Amino acid sequence: MSGVRTLVLATRNAKKVPEMRAILAEAGLDIEVVGLDAYPDAPDVAETENTFTGNALLKARAVAAHTGLPAVADDSGLRVDELNGMPGVLSARWSGRFGEAAGDRDAANLDLVLDQLADTPEERRGAEFVAAAALVLPTGREHVVEGVFRGTLTTGPRGGNGFGYDPIFVPEGETRTTAEMSAAEKNAISHRGIAFRALARELLALG
Repeated sequence: MSGVRTLVLATRNAKKVPEMRAILAEAGLDIEVVGLDAYPDAPDVAETENTFTGNALLKARAVAAHTGLPAVADDSGLRVDELNGMPGVLSARWSGRFGEAAGDRDAANLDLVLDQLADTPEERRGAEFVAAAALVLPTGREHVVEGVFRGTLTTGPRGGNGFGYDPIFVPEGETRTTAEMSAAEKNAISHRGIAFRALARELLALG
């Protein structure tokens, strides 16, 4: 049984908190998971690093310092083979000011990637989701893991579940996009699921 009783997930994305709760429960860990909505005065940390690991550590360190509790943060994104690994760490803001002006940045980001791949044949539409997840304890102990989720990109969005680039990403061995899967199906194989389950093993090891 882990000595950690409460874990702060460094996000205001309401969809990520239940995902982490489910993964910890599956690992047999009785840990309360709260998001940053429980800490409205927590700092908003700019993702200024050029790697997923760097950004995850920035956020986890800041939240652990602010709350005095163990904190987990992740940074994730889409790496497209044909775009030389981009948008990468820029995935959430790939459409730039246009996405802000459009009012739906997720949709604008997705549309931009599709436009950039408009003339790319199916066999060259490989991509991968990558997630780095960082656990930072108030003692200063840190642990970072990475999850990689390979697949291909469709020519148009399909499905109403998930978020971000889920509607255009088809995992290897699947015919459905991750937006056509249930949350449980996606969590079982996703980049974030892989990374969070690795962190769950680290929490178990804390005893």
